[in-house]
Amino acid sequence: MTRRNSLLSRCLTPKASLPAPLVWLAGLSGWLALLGLWAGLSYGGVIPSMFLPTPGQVLDAGQRLAADGTLDKHVLASLEVVLIGFSISALVSVPLGLLMGSFRIVQAILEPLVNFIRYLPVTSFVPLFILWIGIGLEQRVAVIIFGVFFQQLVMIADVSRGVSKDLINASYTLGANRRDVIFHVLGPASLPGILDTLRVTMGWAWTYLVVAELVAASSGLGYISLKAMRGFQVDVIFLAIAIIGLLGLITDQLFRFLRLKVTAWAQ
Repeated sequence: MTRRNSLLSRCLTPKASLPAPLVWLAGLSGWLALLGLWAGLSYGGVIPSMFLPTPGQVLDAGQRLAADGTLDKHVLASLEVVLIGFSISALVSVPLGLLMGSFRIVQAILEPLVNFIRYLPVTSFVPLFILWIGIGLEQRVAVIIFGVFFQQLVMIADVSRGVSKDLINASYTLGANRRDVIFHVLGPASLPGILDTLRVTMGWAWTYLVVAELVAASSGLGYISLKAMRGFQVDVIFLAIAIIGLLGLITDQLFRFLRLKVTAWAQ
């Protein structure tokens, strides 16, 4: 009884550590509760199947599309768009964000413009991207880049700006020059925050994928969702949503693992 009370106390204590089995059990219970609610509403007939398909119908749709190779084609097309767009955005935003957060002159030049652009709705630029770039992979990649780049830039600049000035002054005292400070102090000190930023913005990239593929696309999970909507195939729409969520969860865990391995000292 005492042990149970102690465990309950730890659960109710902010930032208290918990046993790993309990954490896994809590996570599993959340999934089971969601699936149970879905099954109860759909199998119980509370919501008609044309609005909420049963889990079995969604699985059947996945097996049907996987059997003829359609599902693999669309999943790979979406992966290509997200990975290319996100990688290009990250390769530019990480160094530029470090400069923006470290040098006041760079911040003065870029911050007003970046803060203006990042509030512009991505969807309103889709017709312009089609007009400027055309219809194809490049247009969809441009949507992903526009959706995540400016958010990454601001967040990475904030990470760099948050590095302790005492740490920088100490490096100068020990004989470091400006180049050493950037590459050996600011960079490593900002790395945990940069990885966290990339992890968060990867989720936004998966969100903007649907926007990119709803217009002028011939493949991808967003495309099959739109096609299924026209045919009232709600099971296919749920399948596409579930796959996007699963892929997002996988990439999220990959970034979590990368942060744990690369910046173990910052845990």
